[in-house]
Amino acid sequence: MKTLENENNIPATIDSVGYLTLKKLDLNTVIKNEMEGLVPSFDNIKIPIGGITSFEMPTDKPEETESIKEFSAVILYHQPMRSFYKEAYTGGTNPPDCGSFDNITGVGDPGGECESCLYNEFGTGINGAKACKERRRLYLLREGDIFPMILSLPTGSLKAFGRYLMKCLPKWGASNAGVTKFTLTKATNSGGIVYTKAQFQMERKLNEDEYNLISKISAQIKEQNFREPKNISTSNSVVA
Repeated sequence: MKTLENENNIPATIDSVGYLTLKKLDLNTVIKNEMEGLVPSFDNIKIPIGGITSFEMPTDKPEETESIKEFSAVILYHQPMRSFYKEAYTGGTNPPDCGSFDNITGVGDPGGECESCLYNEFGTGINGAKACKERRRLYLLREGDIFPMILSLPTGSLKAFGRYLMKCLPKWGASNAGVTKFTLTKATNSGGIVYTKAQFQMERKLNEDEYNLISKISAQIKEQNFREPKNISTSNSVVA
């Protein structure tokens, strides 16, 4: 069990089990007190390319990851994104030529309204796909963690995520009201290209105390608005 002081210098309990992770702790206050002048940057869970079915999970050592077949977490918040590369994206952290964090307005070249953009049309990309790729950024909190991690879902995983939401929302009421199990599977697109696709499974519903805490953290994550409009992360996977 660890402790972390809040704004009143009262130790806040951090349980190693369950989602009563940050009792009496305000995320906004922690960031303000400990990270003033710094831009919060959460670790990324990466989805490999080419049909590999193990996530690349961050470790305590910078630039090192470990491969895991599955993990469980609460989806604190998820947001739509778009990214467009003039040249074929081959991996890395280079920002797109144009990107959007709201799925409505693009920033960069060509920029403007996403719905009417030429690159939002099927056939403008490889194998008849859209040149501008739709993605989904998930802020995930695992048991025992203080800060969330980010998982960026590529286009090929969005249909599965949408179906998952349609299953869990009637039972949980919200995507952050339960624990989700994440796995990967190998798939092949219409052009015969093998890619990696994320899968989702309902693990358990949070109890009332857990959900009250998670709801607060979710609201704070959304309020903090952790966005990087000049460097949209697309390093999690190539889009299938």
